[in-house]
Amino acid sequence: MLKIVTIIGARPQIIKAAALSRSIRERFSSQISEVIVHTGQHYDENMSNVFFSEMNIPTPHHQLDVRSGSHGKQTAAMIAGIEEILLQEKPDALVVYGDTNSTLAGAVAASKMHIPVVHIEAGLRSFNKQMPEEINRILCDHVSTLLFTPTDSGMKNLLNEGFKAEHPAGTKIDADHPQIYHSGDVMYDNSLYFAELAESKNILKNLQLSKGDFLLATIHRDYNTDHKERLSAIFDALDIIARSENKAIVLPLHPRTAKLLETNLYANVLSSLRSNPLLKIIPPVSFLEMIALEKHASVILTDSGGVQKEAFFFQRPCIILRSETEWVELVENGNAIITDADTERILKAYNHFKEHTKLAFPAFYGDGRAADFICGEMIRHFAK
Repeated sequence: MLKIVTIIGARPQIIKAAALSRSIRERFSSQISEVIVHTGQHYDENMSNVFFSEMNIPTPHHQLDVRSGSHGKQTAAMIAGIEEILLQEKPDALVVYGDTNSTLAGAVAASKMHIPVVHIEAGLRSFNKQMPEEINRILCDHVSTLLFTPTDSGMKNLLNEGFKAEHPAGTKIDADHPQIYHSGDVMYDNSLYFAELAESKNILKNLQLSKGDFLLATIHRDYNTDHKERLSAIFDALDIIARSENKAIVLPLHPRTAKLLETNLYANVLSSLRSNPLLKIIPPVSFLEMIALEKHASVILTDSGGVQKEAFFFQRPCIILRSETEWVELVENGNAIITDADTERILKAYNHFKEHTKLAFPAFYGDGRAADFICGEMIRHFAK
């Protein structure tokens, strides 16, 4: 039986891991044994633990409880903890997701122990190395053995960096001869699977929201939250939209962002924010509650890569509060507009989507069976 260790640590990774764990449980239980390691990178209840119960993810076998800290200290602690677990578990492969410090730590620890690394959501590039995530994803890709990218653009990025789409017959697939795939997106798997269940959540009723008559916004990246000018520009735009349209804007705020509002908003923006009942700032929500909000929002504004895609899955226009995106196909197809943290550009993008409501949503992210494909390829290459 193939034994894998799966590394998770942040909300998006927990959600992505649900698709793989479900595929193993329902279709590959006699062929794959999964050991889950939670680094503790996110430790707020609604940012982590609730997802395990709600999405029926197996309880982690190992908890590192690393928590927050500088990039160096956090990543080093993770590497040390993961290395000990790998020595104990002796897996055939290690699976990592996305681009967090947990991803990088798992890839570094396993690659130095000559354990094959499987990178799910490989090949994505923002082409902005000021982002820690860009460094993480590049380094992880270049020590991985199997790389599963969700998009055509991800495949092109990997090919441009020297990865090969095919190898001569008889080539042993390893870190020196990695195999790349356009697999589809495990997040799409999950969105399809959980969409109906999400309707059972009462979050719209609890927040007194009408379907299609509110906006959803998420803000968590440090280059937005840690700079007064950027954070104030975003919240100024949200305040203006809410007041001018008389529409509620729901903001499930990352704990870190919530703490920074008092200190990192200009006084006039903070004052206006406090007096605007249409801005509904709430604690982080569960995955199913987030799906319910995404399905029924009229427009979604975010600096999250995952939420950009989820907006597309549920056929909602998206305003990207960053200077670039890894999901370039969304912008090229007109489903999303990049505004950065610029009040006027955010307002212009919102007005654009008010006028242009007939958007096309091609099948960029596969058929909802990406996790099954990934499991099959791991068995093919690593099963003893």
